[in-house]
Amino acid sequence: MWRHARAIALLPGTVAVVVPSVLIALYGTDVDPLRAALGAPLVAGGFALWAWTVRLFASIGRGTLAPWDPTERLVVEGPYAHVRNPMITGVLAVLLGEALILGSTAILYFAAAFAAVNHVFFLAHEEPSVERRFGTEYRRYKENVPRWVPRRAAWRPNLNEGPR
Repeated sequence: MWRHARAIALLPGTVAVVVPSVLIALYGTDVDPLRAALGAPLVAGGFALWAWTVRLFASIGRGTLAPWDPTERLVVEGPYAHVRNPMITGVLAVLLGEALILGSTAILYFAAAFAAVNHVFFLAHEEPSVERRFGTEYRRYKENVPRWVPRRAAWRPNLNEGPR
C-alpha cells in the first residue's frame, strides 16, 4: 500500500495537484461558472481513469506506476486494451479540467508541456524499457494498440491476432 501511495503522491499527485497549486499561487484564477461546469467532468473522468489504471497496475501488473517500481506483468486489460498510455490521458484530462475550472492559461501551458515531455519520455525511455522487460508480448501489444489515440474496439490478445 505504501509503495502505491508514494508513487501516486510523487508522480501524478505532483503533476495534478502541486504544480497547478503553485501556478495558481503565482498567476491567480479567473473562475467562470460555465467553464467550471465544462471542466468538472474532465477532472472527474480523468481522476477515475487514473485511479482505474493504478488499480490495474497493482492487481494485474503487481507493481506501481513508478519507473523505479514497475509492473511484473504487462497490463493489457481495461483502458489498456484501447490505448497504451491511459494513465497519462487521465492526468492530462485532470489538468485540462483544472485549467478550465480555474481559468488558468498557466495550467493550460503546463498541460501542453506535460503532454510533450511524456511523448518524448515514452519514445526515448518507457517503451524501450517495457520492450526489454516483456519482449515479444509487448511488441505484439504495441502493434495492435495505439500510443495516444484509443482504438474503438478493445484489443484482446487471444482474439485479435493481427494489427488494428
